[in-house]
Amino acid sequence: MSLGPWQLIIIAIVILVLFGRGRISEMMGDFGKGIKSFKKGMNEEDEQPAKQISHEAKPADQGLKEEQVKTTSDPK
Repeated sequence: MSLGPWQLIIIAIVILVLFGRGRISEMMGDFGKGIKSFKKGMNEEDEQPAKQISHEAKPADQGLKEEQVKTTSDPK
């Protein structure tokens, strides 16, 4: 059960009648923007872990000093 050329032409005409040429071009433009946004998000996600590693790297004694300050400044 494959679609022949006449069935594809009829389906295309029905889609054009239902949605109109302007609406179809808007939908394709939105689709293209969505793909670009997805690709940009994937690239940012790949770059983000490298930045986090450089910011999160702390010397061992600095972490202890911050914990000591937190425990001594909390009145109980």
